[in-house]
Amino acid sequence: MTHAVQTPARDNVFLRISAHLAERTDIASALEAVADEIAEVIPFTHADLCLKDRPGWLSSYEVGIQTRWSRTSTRVEASPIRDLITGKCDFMLCHDAMQDPRQTYRGACSEPILNHQMRSRVHVLMKVMGQPIGTLNISHSTVGLYDLDTVRRAQHVADVLSPYFHALHIAEQAKRATQVRQEAQAREEGLRRDALLLTQTLEQERQRIGMDLHDQTLADLTRLLREITADATPPSQAQMEHRIKEVIGDLRRIIDTAVPTLLDLFGFVHAIRAHLERAIASQPIAVTVTDATEGAADRLDPTVRTALYRIAQEAINNAARHSGADHIEVRIEPLPPSGLVLEIRDDGRGLPADLNRMSGIAHMRTRARLISADLDLLGDGGSTVRVTLGERS
Repeated sequence: MTHAVQTPARDNVFLRISAHLAERTDIASALEAVADEIAEVIPFTHADLCLKDRPGWLSSYEVGIQTRWSRTSTRVEASPIRDLITGKCDFMLCHDAMQDPRQTYRGACSEPILNHQMRSRVHVLMKVMGQPIGTLNISHSTVGLYDLDTVRRAQHVADVLSPYFHALHIAEQAKRATQVRQEAQAREEGLRRDALLLTQTLEQERQRIGMDLHDQTLADLTRLLREITADATPPSQAQMEHRIKEVIGDLRRIIDTAVPTLLDLFGFVHAIRAHLERAIASQPIAVTVTDATEGAADRLDPTVRTALYRIAQEAINNAARHSGADHIEVRIEPLPPSGLVLEIRDDGRGLPADLNRMSGIAHMRTRARLISADLDLLGDGGSTVRVTLGERS
């Protein structure tokens, strides 16, 4: 592309830009390094590069004011520069972007423009080998500061920046792809190790169950059979009933501790989801489980975690059996600095009139007190059981 002849001072700026970029290996620091030189060519209060990322998405890199644009990717259809990046125009020049329908249309990601009063704006394409790779966007809080000469200068800056930033962007994408592959391999290896550990744990439990049944239950039943078939006077009915109850009690304890629970094997969220599915059985109830804490429940003391799980079980059972709900939702939210909030919500008929007569609720309150948690029952548009677990030492 041919541009107006540059002055020696302007040429010196572009030489400095090239020198700065040659020393940088990432986009953010490269843009920061040339910000002063860009400002010599075009004064700005905000400047950013908007680079094509995965299909339909743009990544932004900013200098000057830092906004949400550089904190998250933006869809092309929601970007204020969509007309430029989709080829509807060769450049965009805004007298006052805060009043420009091309920039602030419904659904546009234009909050930074309004929040930081980006009024004068100029946008030009960045190209490599004739193909657009993104845009250079320069803004100022003064209305009507930029004109067509600004567009020409911005295009010259973009032409100098494009090959450098394209190379850096390709390198960053390759690095991210490598990281994703490594993380996938690590997860696969973790799953393999977990499966092996699970197999070993189940085998150990099988052996322990066999020993307990042999040493306790089988021995008790054998002794009882000897007493019944012996020549001496057999035990009375009351004695028999007592001993059989003891055997049943021992057998129940063996069963209760036999195999690691879902909570131990697969974690809190999986156990909650499995219990939800059992509780609703064939009922037409939709269920949702959301954990916004990245597994914080599984980092709790085992006793606290178990109590929390039992509260959730009781609340889920009540919702499934008595609420007439169409939807049950379980949410786990963080409570800074190190606590969490567990909520079991349903859209059913609400709380019963006399809560004190429900033993299940009494059990939940007791369990909550034992782990120093607060239990709240809310009945607005259904019912909500909320457990607030404060900072853990």
